Amino acid sequence: MDIPVFVSCPTSLSAKQEAARKVVLTHLKRYKLEPRALGRSDYPTEFPLREVLVIARHCAGGIILGFEQFRSLSGVSKPGTKNEQHTRAPVSFPTPWNDLEAGILFGLGLPLLIFKEDCVTGGVFDAGVTDVFVHPIPEHTNDNGLNDVFLKWQSTVRQKYYAQ
Repeated sequence: MDIPVFVSCPTSLSAKQEAARKVVLTHLKRYKLEPRALGRSDYPTEFPLREVLVIARHCAGGIILGFEQFRSLSGVSKPGTKNEQHTRAPVSFPTPWNDLEAGILFGLGLPLLIFKEDCVTGGVFDAGVTDVFVHPIPEHTNDNGLNDVFLKWQSTVRQKYYAQ
């Protein structure tokens, strides 16, 4: 029996993003972990945020995949405050569901593994927000560093699962 883990990931991905998601899924399969996600493996019977909590309660760990979902070519940060800043450089944002789902998983005390594209910042992807290191989105299945990250994380997932 595979151990369920929650995977926070947008449903609409570019070809490159989908390839990176498949790298993560390959590692999950290698360690006999079952990916669970709203809109992919599970579909809501109630409102979606409640369904995330229901799914997460049955999981022993969580992965957050911070893929770019929105790009602004310019903008104003913190408008109307003394910290207002104007930018003319592109700024990338992940899906807001990454932060919602990460908060639920963190609140449940589940071991987290967080990945993000280089361009993504903010929320759970900022350094020091959680006690978890934020890793770059993986590009290759046979990356020894990535293997080590998954080996360590899946160990804590198993401890959580068998302690329940």
